[in-house]
Amino acid sequence: MKIEGNVAMVTGGASGLGEATVRHLHGRGATVVIFDRDAQRGSSIAAELGERAAFVSGSVLSEEDTGHAIEVATGLGAYRILVACAGGATGGGRTIDRDGTPHPLAVFSDTLNLNVVGTFNSLRLSASAMSALDPDNEDGERGVVVATASIAGFEGQIGQIAYGSAKAALIGMTLIAARDLAATGIRVNTIAPGTMGTRAWDKAPASLREKLEAKVPFPRRFGHPEEFADLAEHMITNRYLNAQVIRLDGAIRFDPK
Repeated sequence: MKIEGNVAMVTGGASGLGEATVRHLHGRGATVVIFDRDAQRGSSIAAELGERAAFVSGSVLSEEDTGHAIEVATGLGAYRILVACAGGATGGGRTIDRDGTPHPLAVFSDTLNLNVVGTFNSLRLSASAMSALDPDNEDGERGVVVATASIAGFEGQIGQIAYGSAKAALIGMTLIAARDLAATGIRVNTIAPGTMGTRAWDKAPASLREKLEAKVPFPRRFGHPEEFADLAEHMITNRYLNAQVIRLDGAIRFDPK
């Protein structure tokens, strides 16, 4: 799948891994749509990038908002690329606390909604729009989706029951979605990052960051958001890469806690 000349939408594109991906794809010649709830930050990034960049405010959990963002994307050209970065943790906790108090059901549901339902909503509506396009190459490819899981989906730590379950669901979704969309010519891959050095870590104590970085076998540091964007590019452009979940983690494996 070519990047230059096509339209890419990045959910959660106003910060972190999403922002890095927006900037990377724009630099590779794509028209980018930043879809995020942070209107101030998203508008600022779009204005900074200038031509071939647009911002749409909204939630991936809203069918109306997501549909509108896709309408904007299709209005800008051939919408063939979705990178779904919207997600995150809405709270943590053990299945039961030491005193026997059960994990809040709302926290668990909200975390699954934000990560799993939001990604699925973006994927299904985007795939529907992509299916109406003519194929982009001799393989009959119409589009590509890159989702964002986490290594917590493989070895979630104590207190990550909600977040780890949500990311495990995205890992499981990858193969099924790729099989579902094969007849349409749409590939689906997922990146499972380890600890990435986004701006969210800027407020953390240096001692905490150093402690976590020391656990990464090599290179002994946090991942760079640009490295996530590099991998997303490869998933987009390598036409034989499909239904894959690739860890991006410096070989770290999370301890139980």
